[in-house]
Amino acid sequence: MVRVSGCCTPSGCGRFFNRRVAARDARRYRLRGLTESALALTGLVGNVRGASVLDIGGGIGAIELELLDGGAQRATNVELSPEYEKEACALLAERGLVGRVDRRIGDFVAEGDAVEQHDVVVMHRVVCCYPDVDALVGAAAAHARRRMVLTYPQERRIVRFGGRVLNGFLCLSGASFRTYVHPVEQMVAAARGNGLELETRERHGLVWESAAFARG
Repeated sequence: MVRVSGCCTPSGCGRFFNRRVAARDARRYRLRGLTESALALTGLVGNVRGASVLDIGGGIGAIELELLDGGAQRATNVELSPEYEKEACALLAERGLVGRVDRRIGDFVAEGDAVEQHDVVVMHRVVCCYPDVDALVGAAAAHARRRMVLTYPQERRIVRFGGRVLNGFLCLSGASFRTYVHPVEQMVAAARGNGLELETRERHGLVWESAAFARG
């Protein structure tokens, strides 16, 4: 699972989510644990004992490490940027979890058919990095046997303005990467179209919001 299509590519994301970012994320996780938004998201997952977890865009894999410690049986991480692999593998070795996480590089929307369904699907700060939210959330929902949880930017004017400013800087710098504030109703519709219903939404901080979806 290494070939992708569309405006987001491993090389493009690798320039933005690079080794320096991966090293920073790993260092912070070792010192402080999960970020506030990631911790809030894991709280929405519920009981994971014996469950399989699919972490889409999981970066260094911090969330799945915590869920494995919390009783999950195994995890799969599908990440677009290849630059996280060194740090992620080091963390797995440190935690004695090598062999329980299958890490893959690629665009989940383009090649998700190669990934089996999992009990729980997690997307932390991922939909804001992908232009086609219908395809991403729909594909993720289709892979969730029981639950899907995701974190995304709040639909607030200040958040949208911040996104436009950031995209302006990215454009001036020549980067192809962009950020998106997708309508929550659109994400809910994409999930519902694949058999998941919105269970709860929680805001945390000034920027992020998390939602949990369950299969009826």
